[in-house]
Amino acid sequence: MAAQTLSVFTASTSSSICANSGRNGSSSSLILPCNAKADGLGSSLIGNGRLVVRIRDSVCSVPVIRKRRCSTVMTVSFSLPTAKPESSSTDEAPKWSARSIKSFAMAELEARKLKYPKTGTEALLMGILVEGTSNAAKFLRANGVTLFKVRDEIIKLLGKSDMYFFSPEHPPLTEPAQRALDWAVDEKLKSGDSGEITTTHLLLGIWSEKESAGHKILAALGFDDTKAVELAKSADEDATLSYR
Repeated sequence: MAAQTLSVFTASTSSSICANSGRNGSSSSLILPCNAKADGLGSSLIGNGRLVVRIRDSVCSVPVIRKRRCSTVMTVSFSLPTAKPESSSTDEAPKWSARSIKSFAMAELEARKLKYPKTGTEALLMGILVEGTSNAAKFLRANGVTLFKVRDEIIKLLGKSDMYFFSPEHPPLTEPAQRALDWAVDEKLKSGDSGEITTTHLLLGIWSEKESAGHKILAALGFDDTKAVELAKSADEDATLSYR
């Protein structure tokens, strides 16, 4: 029976093979279907029903497609926007806790849900409650401040946005919200304690802005200076998660 000629086929190779390699004595392995035969190629049959063809010629005319794997690198930011870049550029500057960063991300999302153009103190308050696992969130819920109540108070105070308005992907901070973040950083620096800036610092920063929407909503739901002082005692502590 006449030998079949080798036509175009899909090959997988364990080493990269160039279309015209001028190296002498180089050998590579190609995995071919059993029914493919080629003149001048040494072959051996392996147990899985495929033919291993070893090429010992100096020139390989078989086109080989090389697969490249791409890796995606994700960068996670461990600091929140600040109006005082000099205070966040040093190595001694405190870092925000993971819960604080998540609360901030949830605040941006809540602002987008309400179709507000900016992330205000009211959105930061919702972000803390949406994150839900911090001491600050647990303290708020224990004192009757829940996400649904806060959202209702926001609608009463600020109203609804135009249904045809679309918030930016990352709504910028309002001035009171930016000052609340800066207050949290300053208080952590004043304390002189090591550790991270917690969501409690963030909540107290919201409360420090007396004319902000977040402060007004907290006051309407029963939060006062006495509770703020009580919460401040554990500002440097954060809830620990148990996986048992």
